[in-house]
Amino acid sequence: MTPAMYRRNGWFPTVFDELFNNDLMNSMSTTAPAVNVKENNHAYIVELAAPGVKKEFCRVHVDDEHNLCVAIENKFEHKEEDKNAHYLRREFSYTNFEQRYTLPEDVDEEHINAKVEDGILTVELPKLQKVQGKTTRQIDIQ
Repeated sequence: MTPAMYRRNGWFPTVFDELFNNDLMNSMSTTAPAVNVKENNHAYIVELAAPGVKKEFCRVHVDDEHNLCVAIENKFEHKEEDKNAHYLRREFSYTNFEQRYTLPEDVDEEHINAKVEDGILTVELPKLQKVQGKTTRQIDIQ
């Protein structure tokens, strides 16, 4: 067999096939929720799409390296039983997501809060308050 035949053979995928395979790329994008990051004068706000996810399945914490760690585990089971027929239909959906985000240096890690509402996990990262005041002072000479 010539090398050209190997490329066409499904048993020997090429590096380019793996990199540019649209099916693989589409499946990767469906496992990670969409993320929005906003900033205002007082905080950074991270919003993650989490439709149908209860707060019990969300975990948010700051690790030892000062990264924001977000994990979402969603388990959904739908059963439909027809007493006139002899079958049981089940639909399972298990999604797991875990991501680390590097926190900016001006985040007040002690006051980070999170909530789940209307299918969105919102994490508020308050900024450290800057001390506003006199920066100059007279020094007495002794």
